[in-house]
Amino acid sequence: MADRAFGILDRLIGEIDKAIKVLASPARSNRALPGAAGGELVLEPADALESGRLMRVNHSGEVAAQALYQGQALTARQPAVAAAMRRAAAEEMDHLAWCEQRLRELNGRTSLLNPLWYAGSFAIGALAGALGDRASLGFIAETEKQVEAHLRGHLERLPAADHRSRAIVDQMTHDEVAHGAQAESLGANELPFLLRSAMRLTSRVMTGGSYWL
Repeated sequence: MADRAFGILDRLIGEIDKAIKVLASPARSNRALPGAAGGELVLEPADALESGRLMRVNHSGEVAAQALYQGQALTARQPAVAAAMRRAAAEEMDHLAWCEQRLRELNGRTSLLNPLWYAGSFAIGALAGALGDRASLGFIAETEKQVEAHLRGHLERLPAADHRSRAIVDQMTHDEVAHGAQAESLGANELPFLLRSAMRLTSRVMTGGSYWL
């Protein structure tokens, strides 16, 4: 039997299904949650609240990462680049699951704005992919640099007693560095200064919105 050729409608349905799974289904990780379970310190209410807000921001960032990678994979021109995008999305799913679990432990919640972040990031990713694989990879490399800086900032802001959240963010930081290096090794182009600045501004809007909502 010949393989079925998937049309635009099939691919659209597939992307809707992926979005529903990210936004409405519990994420599952292939790796254990960083930080030893049990024995962690009981946080003061103010510290638990701050940790919950910061981990909510990180969770929203992972929602956006899923959408970004899926959008870029959809419009990638080379199969190898599309496959790399999907592998990165699968690895980022660990981050999504870790943030969800930590939010539950902190009695926190995910951002009400996640559907907006997903839709916007998917559109940006699809546009980046349509501009060509080297430009798309450059977008990933720059995104990961900015995410790395963002996560290191959270390591400074997380309460010192919250070892579990800090372990999660530390592992996420290492993974993001690896994703950026992979994009560069595949031939990423450096993005123009104005575009990099626009990305930083967009990131501030997302992190500020997710921190409070």
